[in-house]
Amino acid sequence: MEEKMMFIDSHVHMSSRTTDDYEAMAEAGVVAVIEPSFWLGQARTQVGSFQDYYSSLVGWEPFRASQFGIQHYCTIGLNSKEANNEALAEEVIELLPLYLHKENVVAIGEIGYDDQTPAEDKYFRVQLEMAKELGMVVQVHTPHRDKKSGTIRSMEVCLEHGLDPAMVVIDHNNEETVQEVLDRGFIAAFTIYPKTKMGNERMVEVVRKYGSTNIIVDSSADWGVSDPLAVPKTGNLMLKRGIAKEDVIKTCYQNALDIYGKNGKMKESDWLTPKGIDQTKLYNDNSVLRGQVPKVDSDKIV
Repeated sequence: MEEKMMFIDSHVHMSSRTTDDYEAMAEAGVVAVIEPSFWLGQARTQVGSFQDYYSSLVGWEPFRASQFGIQHYCTIGLNSKEANNEALAEEVIELLPLYLHKENVVAIGEIGYDDQTPAEDKYFRVQLEMAKELGMVVQVHTPHRDKKSGTIRSMEVCLEHGLDPAMVVIDHNNEETVQEVLDRGFIAAFTIYPKTKMGNERMVEVVRKYGSTNIIVDSSADWGVSDPLAVPKTGNLMLKRGIAKEDVIKTCYQNALDIYGKNGKMKESDWLTPKGIDQTKLYNDNSVLRGQVPKVDSDKIV
């Protein structure tokens, strides 16, 4: 029997998803996720809202993921949309260092541009300097409008601040941007959506044309129309379309592990030698269960 493939979704907003999604992802072979900081769909109005959100990314959400056998990591940053509230942004920037050293934080992100305003540029640069000082990986959100010029600008600013392109993931790529990103030595990530932006059929052709070096497939699943199974679905489609298994492994697993594992917090041993699921555990007196019989991997619990 062929060994089940493992997948990493390195850009998925699990705080917006349900426990059913965690169960389905685990069944599909997702062993680890990375949850980038992003906005709520409406603007936060005070710094305490950010503090509670970041705290959930380093506390409750890793616990919730563990209850379904998935390792949860995150990136912490001030997103580009909310950088435009400068008074609030100043407070958030002061807050970030409290979280960047937490055990599941693997990068600063997702940061970058939305409308490419002066305020977005200012706080993008501030956070790049923070990443440079701490030696951290950066996860860049490229704008959905004026995509190509915004992507090029993002990379040029990173280089201007002296960041190593090999330490920067440029996300939300498409066919228009991938060559520029790869030529400059950055990591090119692609968010796969069911109906818009990059679809998995198109992703297959990107890998067929450009290969698997420095390319990452992720889902960016959130509170909108999106698919938390996008990575395993795309990986399986690649295999059906004749893409070599080693290229599927690189784009849907290994490349994400290599870049986000640079600070040593994300390790393959975290899921290859798991502690086991123990749904009798509580987090702040709370459980993910609502009357179900707790699942306990008694042979693995230490």
